[in-house]
Amino acid sequence: MISYISCLFLLIAGYFLYGKVVDKVFGTDDRKTPAFTKADGIDYVVMPNWKVFMIQFLNIAGLGPIFGAIMGAKYGPASFLWIVLGSIFAGGVHDFMVGMLSMRNGGASFTELVGKYLGVYAKRAMLFFSLLVLFMLGVVFIYSPAQVLSTYGLSMMHWVAIIFVYYIIATLLPIDKIIGHIYPVFAFCLLFMEVSMMIVLFVKMPDIPEIWEGFNTSFADKANVTDPVFPVLFITIACGAISGFHATQSPIMARCLKTEKMGRPIFYGSMITEGLVALNWAAITSFFFFAEPSPGMELYASTPGANGFDTPAASLVRVMCDNWLGNVGIIAVIGVIAAPITSGDTAFRSARLIVADYFQINQKTMLRRLMIGVPMFLSSTMLIVWQICNPAGFNVLWQYFGISNQALTVFTLMVASVYLVKHRKNYLITFIPLIFMMMVCTSYIFVSPLALHLPLAIGYSIATLITIATISIFMWWKKNVAFKDENDDKTVKTRR
Repeated sequence: MISYISCLFLLIAGYFLYGKVVDKVFGTDDRKTPAFTKADGIDYVVMPNWKVFMIQFLNIAGLGPIFGAIMGAKYGPASFLWIVLGSIFAGGVHDFMVGMLSMRNGGASFTELVGKYLGVYAKRAMLFFSLLVLFMLGVVFIYSPAQVLSTYGLSMMHWVAIIFVYYIIATLLPIDKIIGHIYPVFAFCLLFMEVSMMIVLFVKMPDIPEIWEGFNTSFADKANVTDPVFPVLFITIACGAISGFHATQSPIMARCLKTEKMGRPIFYGSMITEGLVALNWAAITSFFFFAEPSPGMELYASTPGANGFDTPAASLVRVMCDNWLGNVGIIAVIGVIAAPITSGDTAFRSARLIVADYFQINQKTMLRRLMIGVPMFLSSTMLIVWQICNPAGFNVLWQYFGISNQALTVFTLMVASVYLVKHRKNYLITFIPLIFMMMVCTSYIFVSPLALHLPLAIGYSIATLITIATISIFMWWKKNVAFKDENDDKTVKTRR
């Protein structure tokens, strides 16, 4: 428990210390926000700060910080380090920068920011790529809560239909009508679960391995994990450390904030809170898999109905909520169900806004929202049917979503780095995590069994060369191109 407690304090300290550094580098001020300057009663709506935080937290906290942490913890307690360092130095910075850049650009969606800072060709590519990621996420986040809900009555197909209808309604109605009312309730359930689990961890003080015991193969062997820790761990634990999906979500709340000064608690703070969620479940999973003589496994095996879930992660969540929290465990289960549903609906909402921004379609009327929504939901319906008909459909979508999701972080951090360079600010706060995520994503493509599956030495070597080339190109751009337009403007003014 020493590692868990230390990581807990590091996450909290990271918000107050490094979060303040990031905020200072960006330079928040008192200018009017898009919630006021572009108010439309649909997407640009001023909302209370506490409500914006709850919505942002649920927007980004889907299955990732729970299921991702559970699956990633199979590599041992070394996963604690990625959750803590990733949340503080990568994920929190990522979410804060895209949220604040959206506010500075009139509530612009992610693809619009890519177009402004990386160019029109990158914008076009990112339109397709981001919509693909959002569709995959929306579909995956229908299936998993439907699995859990099917154990409480109605069939899974009925729950899929109910959740999908809810997605349609939440995507099309004004943000303060559905999302603004029910998200705080769901957020309370999720936060209740995390606080309760944290308290139980301190009461039970389970014998879980420490970080310094986690840099060997014994944990992966015991959990029957054959994939290499690097980069698979950093793809598996995404939302609990850094996630490209968040780049599509922060602009939604950037359109609802009263003041830029709330950027750090809303965007950076939500990511730290999600890191706390992931840390809790990584610790619980360490107890579940690695404590001797495997009390978690024995608990799982003795729980009636535990094997009714299709995934071990879902089984673990239900078992731990029921057995550690007793009768109030149902509130925690509601939180687990709400997390993916509330990320799924805002995934579709974000997709609508991205398309609307790209094609400049005003969203004030329902007819214009339907122009985008109908084709989007028809496409998603076909993907849902394919997933249900294909026995491996969920796993395939989840795996491809994982790498696509992390690839988005590279583009987001590149946008932020370009912005910081152009404004002569400390670009290293985004460029260092950018290089790390570049190495993670390229390594995964070359060494993963789901991709090229090259020998590790060859895959790592190619990934390293690509990463070095990226650094070189960026530094060349910084030296020769970054301020060219600005200098040309100054020359013209001087001649005049």
